[in-house]
Amino acid sequence: MLLLSLFVLAFIFYTAPVWANPACAVCTVGVVVGLEVARNLGVDDGVIAIWAGALLALIGYWTILWFEKKGWSFKFRNELIMLISLSMILGVYIKDLVYTPKPILFFYIDPFLFCAILGALILIYSSVFYQWMKARNGGHAHFPFEKVVLPILALAIASYAVNYWHLCQPQAAGDGAATTEVLPADGSDIYDFGE
Repeated sequence: MLLLSLFVLAFIFYTAPVWANPACAVCTVGVVVGLEVARNLGVDDGVIAIWAGALLALIGYWTILWFEKKGWSFKFRNELIMLISLSMILGVYIKDLVYTPKPILFFYIDPFLFCAILGALILIYSSVFYQWMKARNGGHAHFPFEKVVLPILALAIASYAVNYWHLCQPQAAGDGAATTEVLPADGSDIYDFGE
């Protein structure tokens, strides 16, 4: 927790000059805190994936701003940075998760990966939606911290929906999932009660 606090403080001081951007530092801190709180409360992995995807989208956004500050420009720069940033979610499959795709809507994808992509898209499009609302309101926000409230609220609603539908829970045996019964190596019956 101390390491997370130090990271958040360093991130705030590093990003202080660019707070006027749609994905502000307060949103970034909100996503980091939401991810840490969800992990400590032991909620569904889909909820954690939504916040992790949002965090990775923010990391990509800040990387794009850093590249602009340095004057580094090349073809498909922003798309490549966002792709690399979002692909970092695949690191959880190295040790923590097994890739187990299942049908979700019209996709056949792992639920954790689906939720991470969903979280990134929600954060990006809620920021775009805020900019659209602000432009229609004469360049002013409707209420203070609206650019923080909209993404956090959208992510919270998506988290509730994912937790309600239990997307990342393993399938029960009656749901069409294949079950494998492992027998003891000595050939004895599984249900041997020591008789």
